[in-house]
Amino acid sequence: MAELTLQLDPALLQKVNRWAESRGMSVNEAIAALIGQIPNQDLSLELSPWTQSLVGTSGKETEVLDDETLRQQYLDYLEEKYK
Repeated sequence: MAELTLQLDPALLQKVNRWAESRGMSVNEAIAALIGQIPNQDLSLELSPWTQSLVGTSGKETEVLDDETLRQQYLDYLEEKYK
C-alpha cells in the first residue's frame, strides 16, 4: 500500500475527523472511500445536439451536473441544514 501525506486546515481536519467518527471509520478510510468514487475514465456527460443548442439560453452561466453530483450536493445541503 502506498503512503500519502496531506496538509489540511485544522478546522477541516476537525470536520473530517467528526464525520468519519460518526460513521465508525478512520479518516484514512473516509478519504480512501472518497478517492475510490473517482471514475477510472473520463465519463463526460454527452448531450444531444438539440440539448446542446439550449445550453446558455437562460442567460446565466451554469454548470451541467450529473445525477451523483446533484445527489451529493443535496445530501450536503441537508446535512448542513439539520446540524
